[in-house]
Amino acid sequence: MSSVSDLDPDSLTPLYEQLATVLREEIDAGRITSRLPSETSLVQQYGVSRGTVRRAVALLIDVGYAQVSRGRGTFVTKR
Repeated sequence: MSSVSDLDPDSLTPLYEQLATVLREEIDAGRITSRLPSETSLVQQYGVSRGTVRRAVALLIDVGYAQVSRGRGTFVTKR
């Protein structure tokens, strides 16, 4: 999986959009196939805030890449 070096805090693109793009690429490449990593894991791996992770995941949900299963986690939708 990618790491913090994939995100550019100096970019005009917000970090949450950058993170959502990285996660979409991971899904498209088949490196994330079922459940997304936990918020805590993503915070640690990418060095961003929990809010940034939540916005990135919400964006993935909005564009149909993921769906939430209450109490179970966030899962990649069948593509």
